[in-house]
Amino acid sequence: MGLIGEVLMLPFAPVRGAGWAVRQVLREAERIYYDPATVRAELARLEEQLEAGEITEEEFDRREDELLDRLETALHSGDTTGNGTGR
Repeated sequence: MGLIGEVLMLPFAPVRGAGWAVRQVLREAERIYYDPATVRAELARLEEQLEAGEITEEEFDRREDELLDRLETALHSGDTTGNGTGR
């Protein structure tokens, strides 16, 4: 984009900056959500809840399936290291 284009787009700079910030937050949230270490920790907490009688077997099965799907997605995407630190 040339100088004239930059000058014409200047009023939209705050919107472009906000969009960039939202994309960065979304990217980080997805990285954490699909991080294998995070999913494994959630699976451990889920098992503790079942053993403590805080959730039913049906609830455990449903949530476990969701977490295992997340873990499978994370492992197939290859975007994480599996130690909670991302790339």
